[in-house]
Amino acid sequence: MTTIDPLALSCPVPIPEGARVTLGHGSGGQLSGALMRDVLAPCLAQASPGGPLNDAAVLDLGGTQVAFTTDSFVVSPVVFPGGDIAELAVNGTINDLAMMGAQPAGLSLAFVIEEGLTLEDLGALTASAARAAAKAGTSIVTGDTKVVGRGAADQLFVNTAGVGVVPAGVQLGADRARPGDVILLSGPIGLHGVAIMSVREGLEFEAEIASDTQPLNRLVAAMLAVEPGIKVLRDPTRGGLASALNEIAETSRVGMVLDDAAVPIPDAVRGACEMLGLDPYHVANEGKLVAVVPADSADRVLDAMRALPEGEGAVRIGAVVADHPGMVTAKTLVGSERIVDMLVGEQLPRIC
Repeated sequence: MTTIDPLALSCPVPIPEGARVTLGHGSGGQLSGALMRDVLAPCLAQASPGGPLNDAAVLDLGGTQVAFTTDSFVVSPVVFPGGDIAELAVNGTINDLAMMGAQPAGLSLAFVIEEGLTLEDLGALTASAARAAAKAGTSIVTGDTKVVGRGAADQLFVNTAGVGVVPAGVQLGADRARPGDVILLSGPIGLHGVAIMSVREGLEFEAEIASDTQPLNRLVAAMLAVEPGIKVLRDPTRGGLASALNEIAETSRVGMVLDDAAVPIPDAVRGACEMLGLDPYHVANEGKLVAVVPADSADRVLDAMRALPEGEGAVRIGAVVADHPGMVTAKTLVGSERIVDMLVGEQLPRIC
């Protein structure tokens, strides 16, 4: 008979929460911020110049301000109401450049292709990317392909990068908001997230909800033409409107007060969020922008936005204040005030 020494037995120590990457780290909310702040940024300290985190970096190349950005897209499914992963990738990169005031000069397009994807589907998605670039007035100038085994990429992952020129005198950044500034939103929120959700969950609405994916570079150009002194531009993608505004408030060390009644939320989006227990402020968008502008030019900027299809639903949704720096609040329909916090955890994975 074998004798077992009880002192030699050991139980595996549970892995502490936060010791491994979770889906929540890709949410664009609090966990995404912690991943960048606590893990990635310290490791990149010697290679990175630092400064506020923006949608793109602005580099001085011989006196010309050039914006540079890169992004990866893993949305599931790869085709969804209103768009597909390739169009989304091109638009997303163009919009990251636009949030720094830049017009795109050229893009890269790289595919990680799962074995088994049909050549017909691959060709259709590639053509979609080309159409999206042409619509925005730019070109795809380089790229790459890799193929991985079945089950390793969920049909297709896409990486894009882009460069663009920033007009002279334009200085945009998440650290530039100041008390007294006005907050503008280019249109209804939540459409992209609910479009993806409707496919995954089999939800049906009286009217189809389509993603709002679209390029915003022409809208930004029109806005800067009437007010070169716009302070901040941000596209509220992962983590939605709430995360975008909280990032700006924290980086600029200011408070923000929103008017709940002024924020446009389509009825279908509101209904889906109520049914699933989601906050529309946390739902991803792919064709909207938030702008922080000087109060005396807000009306001119709004008029310029509403003159284009991309901004026809533009509204004023709040103001920057000196109170509660780093915090965003909203005045509700009943007259109370609530905190608009960043997304915690993962509301809907693989959204972009």
